[in-house]
Amino acid sequence: MKLPWLIPALEADGPYLSVYLDTTRTDQRAADELATRWAQQRGTLRGAGAPDALLAEVEETVLAPTRIGGRHGRAVLATEGGIVLDRVLPAPPLQECAAWSDRPVLLPLLQLTPYAVSQLLIEVDRSGADLHLRAPENPSIPQSENVLDGEAQVDGGHDELHKTGRGGGSQHGWRSDNFEARVEDSWERNAEAVAQSVQRLVARHRPQMVLATGDVRALSLLKDELGPDVLPLLREIPGGTRGQSLDRPTFRESVREATREHIDARQRELADRFAEEQGRGGTSVAGVDEVRQALERGQVEELIFVTGQEPAGIEELLAAAIRTDAGVSALADGVATVPEGVGALLRWRDGATPSNSVGSMTGDSRRDHGAV
Repeated sequence: MKLPWLIPALEADGPYLSVYLDTTRTDQRAADELATRWAQQRGTLRGAGAPDALLAEVEETVLAPTRIGGRHGRAVLATEGGIVLDRVLPAPPLQECAAWSDRPVLLPLLQLTPYAVSQLLIEVDRSGADLHLRAPENPSIPQSENVLDGEAQVDGGHDELHKTGRGGGSQHGWRSDNFEARVEDSWERNAEAVAQSVQRLVARHRPQMVLATGDVRALSLLKDELGPDVLPLLREIPGGTRGQSLDRPTFRESVREATREHIDARQRELADRFAEEQGRGGTSVAGVDEVRQALERGQVEELIFVTGQEPAGIEELLAAAIRTDAGVSALADGVATVPEGVGALLRWRDGATPSNSVGSMTGDSRRDHGAV
């Protein structure tokens, strides 16, 4: 996962204040608990030397309601000059953190990269569609800011939508057939208008998933109009109705389940790719020293680490990956075996690249099993 938006935060002059909090607000009790946990963090940060004015600014940020439903978190990085990063997290941090240090703390943020899934939700009926964009930094579809501007709704403009359902003798048959043909044509033209908007939005925002729900006939017509750049991303979610889907707990759970399946598949795909490259001595390295050398040479395409098995010095490796425009991805513990808990997929391999395929590392239990 590429993280270019983190580079400006790394280029600020330290020291850095790093705050990671579970900011879930399911009820007043959760809000009160958040205030208590922040008060504890604030005391820790003040004791470490963080300025009071900066702590007050961060407090206003982390305690302000986000209008986001469900479980989520907040990441804030700041310097004496003010906040340099304020990020809503798609899940609570695995461990809350408060630090005042020379460098920003990145690990709690990057442990959540598997959950950073962007989605376009289409609620379609025979007259058009409502469109919702879910970005990783704003994990709530119903409460996300409308960044789609004039494209959040599509109305095809063809209004012959309902067939007559009338019987009738032969004297009315040709009229009925003609009217029903116009209705079918209206549905098709409206689906075409929705598809054109979806194609533009996918090209512009590049969501990883396109979710579609609504009228069965309208969904079928929409799929007929979508191009090959959208169809592989498309997943139908049953039980939705235009303008009402997101008010239904069962529908929201179906979206969560589809998202979980996507995350699991993406984790397996990354793990399989790394294992294949390691197995054949291809464009990959594993282990702290090897990854560091590859980062210094600008070879790393994607830095991979295993959550819970991060080695000492992981923060340095993460910062180096971001500064060299490498992606960063966390793998859940148990998904893959990565020696020393960190590895990398490479942009290229040459004679100076360390050779440490799985076959060449046997006999060293620390490297084989990723223990630190």
